[in-house]
Amino acid sequence: MIRNIIFDWSGTLVDDLPAVLQASNYVLTQAGKPPMSLEQFRAEFTLPFKKFYDRHLPEVSMAQLEEWFHGEFVRAQSSVVELPYAREFLEFCRQHKIRTFLLSAAHPTHYAAHCLVTGFDQFIDVPYVGVGDKRHKIHEILTVNHLDPAETLFIGDMEHDIETAKHGGVHSVAVLTGYNTLAQLRQAGPDLIVEHLGELRRTLEANGLELHPSPDKFEATHPPLATVGALIFNQAGEVLMIRTDKWSGLWGIPGGKIKWGETSEAALRREILEETALAIERIQFVLVQDCIHSPEFYRDAHFVLLNYTCLCVGQPQVKLNEEAREFRWLTPVAALDLELNTPTRILLLAVLKNLPSHP
Repeated sequence: MIRNIIFDWSGTLVDDLPAVLQASNYVLTQAGKPPMSLEQFRAEFTLPFKKFYDRHLPEVSMAQLEEWFHGEFVRAQSSVVELPYAREFLEFCRQHKIRTFLLSAAHPTHYAAHCLVTGFDQFIDVPYVGVGDKRHKIHEILTVNHLDPAETLFIGDMEHDIETAKHGGVHSVAVLTGYNTLAQLRQAGPDLIVEHLGELRRTLEANGLELHPSPDKFEATHPPLATVGALIFNQAGEVLMIRTDKWSGLWGIPGGKIKWGETSEAALRREILEETALAIERIQFVLVQDCIHSPEFYRDAHFVLLNYTCLCVGQPQVKLNEEAREFRWLTPVAALDLELNTPTRILLLAVLKNLPSHP
């Protein structure tokens, strides 16, 4: 049973990625280097910070790098916000009397500023911030606070967090809300990967504060899931493609699970509205797909995918929720050139065969 949780801060409880990217690019340009795109930065950034700097700016002293970074981060940190489901998860910990700790590389001054905005410090029993290498601190946290490693969980968004958990002999959960990609986190080998803290809360509730259900209860708690998804057309004949971390950064279509008592078309309208802010019409069923143990999805799952096409109502004003990182409108043929998840490629090919009958 999980009785103690150690949290990372950045990318786990708060979203400071835009501010860190801005400050890091300021450091790079000050040193005469080109700035990085978001995707480049996520692929390159590592902890401890020194590893990142040694790889890209070995000729600049750490003192100078830190001065540049923290000066610019102060100017950018107004963009830092709490991550979705973080507050609810912290409240869940309080309700279940789970002891909470923070182990973070965040500078103490920045952490204090973020707490003024979020109030998350009221949910943290003991914070450890400004830690360069978390592996050097984990054993001290366990010893000083008398934590049983078997009852302790470390939640983070980076490979370094998973390495730290393993170094301390505690359980590890990786969240897809931060810096590292699904591929990077899988390589680190956490005990569990979740899309966000909301999913982790539901998992702990379902399993009686255990990370995994007992083997005899696995099938009962992991039934096949019926889902809906659609290839959305606009008036120009283009289709909407979205890219998400939970599908290994591959491009796909919006959609999600059907709720109890909900028709498939009602679920489709709701999911698309929630994920893209688009209203849809002229819904047409295309095909059903089995998606079982897909290595492209962030966790092991068994989906029954009901795939449709539809037309967005009016001029498309896409507003993505937290599940997706970016979107593009493309012709169906051009969409095939993207790095697509397998079910989306199958749907696109099926639609292209019958395009004249399409909206």
